[in-house]
Amino acid sequence: MRHILSLLLIATVLYGCNSSSTNTESSSDKKDKTNVLILIGDDIAFGDLGVYASEIKTPNFHRLAESGVRFTNFHASPVCSVTRSMLMTGCNNIEVGLGSFDYSFYPASKGKAGYEGYLTRNAVALSQLFNDEGYEVLKVGKWHLGGEAAGGYTPLEWGFTKEFGILSGGSNHWNDLRMTPIFSDPDFMHKKFKEHWTLNGEKYNRPEGVYSGELYTKQMIDFIKEAKAEGKPWFSWMAFTTAHFPIQAPPELVEKHYKFYLEKGYEGLKQYRYERLKAKGLISHSAQPAPENDLVKKWSQLSQKEKEYQAKVFATYAAEIEDQDNRIGQILDYLKESGQMDNTLIVYLSDNGPEGMEAENPNTGNQVFGQWIANNYDTSFEGIGTANSSNYIGTAWANAATGGLSWWKWFIGEGGVRVPMIIVPPGASKDNYSRAGQMSNVVMSVKDLPMTILDYAGIQHPGDTYKGKKVVTPTGISARPFLDGKSDIVRNDKQWYAFELFGNAYIMQGNYKLIKVRKGMFGDGQWHLYDVVKDPSESMPLEDKMKGKFDQMLATYKQYEKDHQLVQVDESWNAFKAASEGN
Repeated sequence: MRHILSLLLIATVLYGCNSSSTNTESSSDKKDKTNVLILIGDDIAFGDLGVYASEIKTPNFHRLAESGVRFTNFHASPVCSVTRSMLMTGCNNIEVGLGSFDYSFYPASKGKAGYEGYLTRNAVALSQLFNDEGYEVLKVGKWHLGGEAAGGYTPLEWGFTKEFGILSGGSNHWNDLRMTPIFSDPDFMHKKFKEHWTLNGEKYNRPEGVYSGELYTKQMIDFIKEAKAEGKPWFSWMAFTTAHFPIQAPPELVEKHYKFYLEKGYEGLKQYRYERLKAKGLISHSAQPAPENDLVKKWSQLSQKEKEYQAKVFATYAAEIEDQDNRIGQILDYLKESGQMDNTLIVYLSDNGPEGMEAENPNTGNQVFGQWIANNYDTSFEGIGTANSSNYIGTAWANAATGGLSWWKWFIGEGGVRVPMIIVPPGASKDNYSRAGQMSNVVMSVKDLPMTILDYAGIQHPGDTYKGKKVVTPTGISARPFLDGKSDIVRNDKQWYAFELFGNAYIMQGNYKLIKVRKGMFGDGQWHLYDVVKDPSESMPLEDKMKGKFDQMLATYKQYEKDHQLVQVDESWNAFKAASEGN
């Protein structure tokens, strides 16, 4: 009898092996596939991370940088959702519905193709391609690419197999409240509003008193554990809501930063970071200080109480960044402990520069929003950082945060679009990877990241057709040859990328950036040429010295503008005022 049972067991095992071989891929094949961890910081400046010369201690970002490559000439878009659309597809924002920012529509663009304000079906998303390859496709945190009132589609409609978090652009870090009112509500001035949270498409009752970083990180680790238990490779989109307003953070992290910012103030911090960026080679040693900005307050204009208040707000912002570093450390620790680190590609980036919105600023503010905050939240010094607060760092701190760069979020100056970005290839470590610990000023666009990720995963992009439907062909370029040490560049001097939002535009070709900012967004409405490697503060225009280059790049941009039928924006239109009107 025992002999018969043994034969039956052997037959069962053999049958199992034979039946699995008929599947498109075995479980061992799945385990060999590269996992992908995309980490997205929210509204974090080029000079904010310790590994980018900041005073904020970020040991886990250092862990990433020691194993991979820090990029110092990488460009996102100036606002959240627009960057995410390019990061998800490898396409230009206008090609996939994000020619408009959902918090501020230019009236004449409404209803026009490319200006939907959410990710459209014109392109295939990374999440779909990884789903097709049998991956668990995981989204945690902020989405901001569509769904619900915004129109468009939720993560589960884009190929994600599991999701957790919010669909909007941000939320309270301690509870389930929205960060902004619903302006269409006739009584919005006198109440707070609930954010819609979901877990795998179902309404989620978000617990109070748990910080956003803790909540998101625990869920992502749980998702990855589930994928590992099932023997599946995974693609993860870990979108933190730090350091987005409302500026809130664990109180034990705030106090350690307060005295430093009270001592430095706005101008002192900008100078401090500028000098450190230069000294550490993160910007050119020949760089000049960023020009003074007329929209920015002077520290000397504040009373002592105002200085103390502002110092605590920025200390809370620094604490948000420190918490994000801690949470990334938890994810890295889990990957190392579970034996998955060597088979995981890791990409970190911020979606744009720091948010300079401040309600009381007549140029970039929203007085109605400010009054709503005053009516509904604790605006005291003691309340800063708590669940019942709603602070923002404002123009002066945003300007300071970028160090050697000009402008901030919403603007296409380098302070708005040049952001920290680190890539750690699978298996890389400081002991076995030739580029480990390097900094590089090679030119890169956010739309190059999807192509790099697909390259490492061994997934072929379908080009202009996906499952029988025409889609936009990506124009991103894989950075893998550079990362693998087979090339010294990602983009050559002839390859270019162009960008437009709010009627402001630029084109990058090699180290040169041709840029135009409308008068309604505090520019002069003229095109200017800069070498943003030598001159990251964009203070030394070259159009008169390099007329041929200027003309060639302008002609290229004009053709891009024509090819994509970009809506012309009135010179005087102010995107901030449009936002305050509830568009």
